[in-house]
This record gives sequence, C-alpha cells and structure tokens, in this order.
Amino acid sequence: MARLPRLTLAGYPHHVIQRGNNRQLIFSTGADYAHLLALMDESAKKFEVAVHAYVLMGNHFHLLATPHSASGLPLMMQAVGRSYVRYFNQLQSRSGTLWEGRYRSNLIQTDRYLLPCMAYIDLNPVRAGLVAEAKDYPWSSHGHYAGLRADKLITPHPLFWTLGNTPFGREAAYADTVRSGVSVDQQAALTSSALSGWALGDKNFVADLQKRTERRVQKAKSGRPLSSSVLGKIPSTC
Repeated sequence: MARLPRLTLAGYPHHVIQRGNNRQLIFSTGADYAHLLALMDESAKKFEVAVHAYVLMGNHFHLLATPHSASGLPLMMQAVGRSYVRYFNQLQSRSGTLWEGRYRSNLIQTDRYLLPCMAYIDLNPVRAGLVAEAKDYPWSSHGHYAGLRADKLITPHPLFWTLGNTPFGREAAYADTVRSGVSVDQQAALTSSALSGWALGDKNFVADLQKRTERRVQKAKSGRPLSSSVLGKIPSTC
C-alpha cells in the first residue's frame, strides 16, 4: 500500500517526533543539543514556523509547532535534519543516516490537546527517569514557560496567554498543568497519533479538518459496510 502523504496544514499546531535510526543516540555532548536548537531557531524563522514547545532527548526529540504555510514545517524539518546530520557525522567521523526515516507528525485540536501536549513534551525527561521534575531538565522549553530562562526559539501559542493576566500568573498556571501531568489515555493518544500521522481531536474537529484537505485525516474503519443482500441472510437472533 502506498504511504499517505504527511498531513500538514497552515495555522494548526502539529506534534512532531523525530527519532534516531535504530534508536541510536543523536547527541554526544551538550554542544550537540545547543547546535540542534540553533538550527531549529534559524529554520523556524526562515520558514515561518512558530515553535511552541520542544524537548531534546538522547535518541529523539519532540516539537509542537504551528506553520504559517503548508510547506513551512516540512521545509524547516528538512533543513534542520540535513544540516544536523552533516554536523554530527563530521564531528563523529561517521557517515550514513542518523534519522529513523522521515519525521512523524500530526495535527492536534488546540482547545482540547495543546496544553496536554505541551505538558506531555515537558514530562518526557521525568518519565525517562532523567530528572525528578520538568524544571530540572535543560533541553526543553519548560524553563521558558516556568520563568527560569528566556528561550528565543519559543513562540507561545495564543492559548497560553489565556492562562493568566500577568507573566507570574501564566507561569504558575502552566506549572500546575505540568504538575498535574497527563492521563495514560492522553499520553497514548498523543504518542500514537503523532507516530501514525492521524489528526487528534473530537469528531467536529476532524470533520472540519477533512473539508480542508483531500488527504484522509483519520484512519478508516476496518472492513466494508455489509450489503443489503448479505444483511438479509443474517438470522435475527444474532
């Protein structure tokens, strides 16, 4: 079966996951993390992509971003991926691929999943046992939202500004969101939808989204509807 084209639409937040090939490490030093962030910042500005959240883990990274155009996110990820591979290969005296194929991504419903997705991203290092709290991990956007540092890569989504009337109020409200965590169901939905490429949201969101693209936005139900002739043969006791 032919692979579906990646679903990318302007103005919608996209959850992005990029893994190292065979789960191999994609960073060896702190300078590597910093270099990838610098490449992201440069390409996000060039291709007009607003990056709302990120986390860089040892063998993968997550982004939450809204592109200004349908081509913005693919162009950004292509530029970042190619530049970083050249940098890493030269530094490590290696050759060949670094990434596990193309990046994975999906669209998410803003009012229902944007803040949970941000918390999910921030909590990756906690779930991995690298730190006790999200604020202790240096390679994520959590420090920016917690008021610990200014991160030039980050463009807060308008929904974030509704959390409070002052910077302190927004920081406190967001910190509470992260401390509350995400449910097991939310975590599973955020992970599986990004890896599969299907849109994540309620039925109204999905229906509206489908009107804006010819590409399917959710997985079709398995099987075909039964014909009337077949239905007529099924005993009424079944």
